[in-house]
Amino acid sequence: MTPPHDHPHFDSAHHHAAALPHPSQSPPWSILRMAVWSRLGVAFAISALLWAAVLTAMR
Repeated sequence: MTPPHDHPHFDSAHHHAAALPHPSQSPPWSILRMAVWSRLGVAFAISALLWAAVLTAMR
């Protein structure tokens, strides 16, 4: 006699075949979607912050 088998199985949540990859999802934010001038501005701001940290550490 086998015991009752009524606990849930959680492996049934996968809805794609095992041989297929997960479907792609678009990222919420991407630097590639920004305009060129916006990218340059962000790069300049990050560079300025990093140089400020270096110069502060050298004091």
